[in-house]
Amino acid sequence: MAADRAAGRAPATTLAWLILLGSAVLEAVWATALGLSDGLTRPLPTAVFALTATLSMVGLGLAVKTIPLGTGYAVWVGIGAALTVGWAMATGVEPANPLKLLFIAGVVGCAAGLKLLPASEPDPPGTLPPGEPDPPGTLPPS
Repeated sequence: MAADRAAGRAPATTLAWLILLGSAVLEAVWATALGLSDGLTRPLPTAVFALTATLSMVGLGLAVKTIPLGTGYAVWVGIGAALTVGWAMATGVEPANPLKLLFIAGVVGCAAGLKLLPASEPDPPGTLPPGEPDPPGTLPPS
């Protein structure tokens, strides 16, 4: 968490990103277990699917308390999908080819890029950008 302080981020931000990363790994586990469950008819893969899907969603929910929702969800899906496809290729379930590897690298690169962007505070609801006139029929601030 010292890296957070050096970069001007709160330690909670690093923890949120670690939780999000763990949740993305669990997403790959539940997606793989879902495929192995044969339509949720095999007990062990179905149980693994249910447990890891629940834990993955809980982790995502905790992470987006700190990380912006759109960024968190995109990173979660991107990393989870890349790991799922990577595992399928490594185990021979899916064939690997250079273009598939390139596109997976692109997904991971985009997820990393979203993490590197600075988080900014959104404007409170009902506020106008600087210099915008008040809408007709509203009272000026007092």
